Amino acid sequence: MHSSPVSRRRFVQSSGALGAVLALAKPPAILPAESPGNRVVVGVMGLSRGMAHVAGHLGVNNVEVAYVCDVDSARLASGLKTTETKQPNRKPQGVGDFRRILEDKNVDAVSIAAPNFWHTPAAILAMQAGKHVYVEKPGSHNPWEAEAIVAAAAKYKRKCQMGNQRRSYANVIEGIQKLREGIIGKVLFSRCYYNGARPSIKKGKPGQPPATLNWSLWQGPTPERPYKDNLHPYNWHWHWHYGGGEMANNGVHALDVSRWGLGVDYPTKVTFLGARYHWDDDQETPDTGSAVYDFGTCGASWDDSSCNPRKGEKNPFVAFYGEKGMMTMSGGNDYTVFDNAGKEIATKTGGPGGGDIPHFTNFSDAIRENKPLNSPISEGQKSALLCHLANIAYRTSSVLNIDPKTGRIVGNSEAQKLWKREYRPGWEPRV
Repeated sequence: MHSSPVSRRRFVQSSGALGAVLALAKPPAILPAESPGNRVVVGVMGLSRGMAHVAGHLGVNNVEVAYVCDVDSARLASGLKTTETKQPNRKPQGVGDFRRILEDKNVDAVSIAAPNFWHTPAAILAMQAGKHVYVEKPGSHNPWEAEAIVAAAAKYKRKCQMGNQRRSYANVIEGIQKLREGIIGKVLFSRCYYNGARPSIKKGKPGQPPATLNWSLWQGPTPERPYKDNLHPYNWHWHWHYGGGEMANNGVHALDVSRWGLGVDYPTKVTFLGARYHWDDDQETPDTGSAVYDFGTCGASWDDSSCNPRKGEKNPFVAFYGEKGMMTMSGGNDYTVFDNAGKEIATKTGGPGGGDIPHFTNFSDAIRENKPLNSPISEGQKSALLCHLANIAYRTSSVLNIDPKTGRIVGNSEAQKLWKREYRPGWEPRV
């Protein structure tokens, strides 16, 4: 199931100009894993959220984590030690450059939990190297990447699963099916909520990165910028150069469930109204606001309050409104249905099927047995695009008109400029 190993000479070392895109032979069609005993061998990239990937993969029968990777040597050492503890019979390797993983013909899949700006470039390189890919949400930094990663999965015939794990929650799946069966009649609108209590990230100070951090490789495909001390390891999320704010961080989870329940793909109109209200700091993305989507026959919204938890309110994660009532989901493995009088008529909560492991199980089953993915990248990127479009609407103070067949922006030259980003020389993804 593997293509030939990738020569190390194909890459420019991270200490110099970052390298050329892989040019590999077309990988073979998907077959059951060739690892001994039908084992799936995985490498994990990015060891913050990536440690949950390690636990998730190792929670699946006959999966081996052969590599863990991080550009911070301290985090790498800690992650390697934890993985060795969880997997005492198979010693993993720790690497600072994920491209080392791609060279190993015994690796079946790469699990990407690096920052958003790495998702599509790393996933495409991995698929070109013949690896299957599990990639965290949102899976892309911008709409152009959303199209590119989908095209790569199709071209190289690789399984590529996005980490919107509610697609594998048993009760959520059941709730969506009940919507399809008409439990609340025609579904007309969906509201999504996110409430948080994020502190200020303050004003970053320029300087030298920590000795443990390979700053050049951390930036990877992004045009290089000087180091400042409030970006790594997490607050890059709130800078447009690196992330997509709360919209791409948490909005994608709720909007994916919303779009799934509504049974829609692309909207006809998108807008986002909000701002930074809470802190005078370096954050660029809004901490409060609402995105609104018109799908023609139905609509959706996402309400964000990142710096005030609104504890006096009891907002659901996602709510669906239909002709005969409403359904709510809290964000866990549950749903509750009410009629139009507010009477509870159905509920399901708890039991097996929540957490990360069902989604990782589905990914391994897809590799071993060619079973359908619960969240193939082609589906996941429709939800990611909703987030990218809302961010573009916010940044251009506009209502975007969208082609509902393609998801592309119609007109609006200023918005069109944000469809794609600039890349560091040699790092623009190519399918």
